[in-house]
Amino acid sequence: METESPTSNTTTETQDTVITSSATGNETATATTTSGSTKKRQRTIGEMFGPSSTTSKAPAAKRAKLEVTSTNKSVVSTSSKPSGPAVASISEFSLTKFKESLNPEERKLLLLECEAMDESWLALLEKEIRKPYFLRLKTFLWQEGIHDLGDIKVPLRCYPHPKDIYAWSNTPVGKVKVVIIGQDPYHNVGQAHGLCFSVPKGVKVPPSLVNIYSELKKEYPDFSPPKHGNLQAWVDDGVMLLNSCLTVRANTAASHSKRGWEDFTDKVVDLLDRHGGADLPSDSKEPGAARGLVWLAWGAFAIKRVSRLDKKRHLILQSPHPSPLSAHRGFLGNGHFKKANEWLEQRYGPEAKVDWCHLP
Repeated sequence: METESPTSNTTTETQDTVITSSATGNETATATTTSGSTKKRQRTIGEMFGPSSTTSKAPAAKRAKLEVTSTNKSVVSTSSKPSGPAVASISEFSLTKFKESLNPEERKLLLLECEAMDESWLALLEKEIRKPYFLRLKTFLWQEGIHDLGDIKVPLRCYPHPKDIYAWSNTPVGKVKVVIIGQDPYHNVGQAHGLCFSVPKGVKVPPSLVNIYSELKKEYPDFSPPKHGNLQAWVDDGVMLLNSCLTVRANTAASHSKRGWEDFTDKVVDLLDRHGGADLPSDSKEPGAARGLVWLAWGAFAIKRVSRLDKKRHLILQSPHPSPLSAHRGFLGNGHFKKANEWLEQRYGPEAKVDWCHLP
């Protein structure tokens, strides 16, 4: 879990320190293809799920295509093109109609989702967030002081700030190239901002991220670790930084775990498995067909979360957690950043590579 203090080099990421695993596995996203009348043009996932220019709550920074040179041997394996159910109907999602369909209690509990979740993801998760388990979770969070953007209690009792809880959703599903799985948010003041392993500028770089920078330096010697720990540039380049639990009580690690967030983010993983990367450049004759992602699973918890994915389509790279308690048991030297780019270049072309070193 991500519970590091900005003023300490210790960490409580203990359950993620016991796994040593090969970094050469492959996994899939159950692909989806759009289908319909021959009178209509098939649309890409990006066209269907891309963020609305008028409804996006927190538009991400401009996404630049930045190349990184990679010379290692490719680890790509070939597989058949994916297929899946038609998803064109989701493109008809209307936030207004969704709000109108909610009963008064749902309208109160789900107002934050309507305000803070990117509409491209809300379209995919509208049924999930109305399930009983999620409404129970939201009732609990309401009691914890997490309401909506118009009702923020100061000082915050829980992190991250409500506006950042769904920060991961600002990358449309079809644009995601890489997924990094975290556990729960940092629980000290000012650290969490909705992206796993990342902290806002001005906050001391946490120990795990120091080790991530060290590994990046090993793989790309010209990389100069920044003085900050904000990984938003990776997000803008198609890297999803997803915690399994999206909130935490101040100063209390794992305090919101096993309340429902894990079930919800399992659904997000499932959607990435089926639709992730579908709008990346492709020679597929099936518009909207997802062709796989890179998953970086660091530590026992993350490895378990990706264990059910299809290894014939995705590239799944596993290693111990970057925590100081385990980084020297296999995280440092894992080569994951270069391996990810080799696979992306083989699968989607050179423009799909992530510029890991660009952290302005």
